[in-house]
Amino acid sequence: MGRSRSRSKSPRRRHKKKHSHKRSKSRDRSHKHRDKSRERSSKSRKRSRSASSSSSSDSDTKTVNSLKKKILNDRKMDEVERLAEMERQRRQRETEAKLVEEEAAKRIEALVAKRVEEELEARREEIEAEVARRVEEAKAAMEAELRAEMEARRQEILLQEKKREEEETKKREALEQIMAENNRKIEEAQRRLAEERLAMVEEQRKMEEERQRMRKEAEKRIKEEQKKILGKNNSRPKLSFTLKPIT
Repeated sequence: MGRSRSRSKSPRRRHKKKHSHKRSKSRDRSHKHRDKSRERSSKSRKRSRSASSSSSSDSDTKTVNSLKKKILNDRKMDEVERLAEMERQRRQRETEAKLVEEEAAKRIEALVAKRVEEELEARREEIEAEVARRVEEAKAAMEAELRAEMEARRQEILLQEKKREEEETKKREALEQIMAENNRKIEEAQRRLAEERLAMVEEQRKMEEERQRMRKEAEKRIKEEQKKILGKNNSRPKLSFTLKPIT
C-alpha cells in the first residue's frame, strides 16, 4: 500500500514542478519588460529636464533658490519639532515607567508585608518561645556581668582599703619614729640638764667648801695673831673678834 501511494504521487509532483518552471519564466519576462519601460521613462524624464533647464531664466533660478531655502527651513523646523516630540514622548515614557515601577514596588511591598505577617502569625508560638529564651539569656548575661562588676568593685574597694591601711601604717610608723626621736632628744636634753645641774651643785658645794676653808683659815690666822698680840701670860685684855661668813 505504501509503494502504490508513492507512485501515484510522483507524477503530480513532476507536473507541479513543470508549472512552477513556466511561471518563473513568465515572471522573468515580465521583469525584463518592466525594466525596459523604466529605462525608457527615465530617459524621457532626463530629456525633459535638460530641455526645461536650458529654457529657464535668471528669475527662475532665484525662485528655485528661495524655494530651496524655504524647503530647508521647513525641514529644519520639522526636524526640531520631530526632536521635541521625541523628547516629549521619551519623558512621557520615563514618567509612565517610573509610575509603573513605583506601583510595582508598592504592590511588592504590600505582598511582602502580608507574607511576613502570615509567616509571623504561623510561627507566633515559636517566635514567642525564641524571644523568651533570648530574654532569659540576656537576663542571665546581664546578671553575670553585674556580678562581675560588683566583684571587681569589691576587689577595688579592698585594694583601696589595703593601700589606705598601708599608708596609715607608714604614717603611724613615721610619727612613732618622730616621737621616739623627740623623746630621745628630750631625754638627752634632760640628761644634759641634770648633768649641768649636778655640775652646778658640785660647783656650789666646792665653792661652799672653799668658803668654809677660807673662813676657818681666817679664824685660825686671827687667833694666831691674837695669841701673838696677847702673849703667853695674858698680860693684856683679850680682844674678841667675830667674822661674818662670806656670802
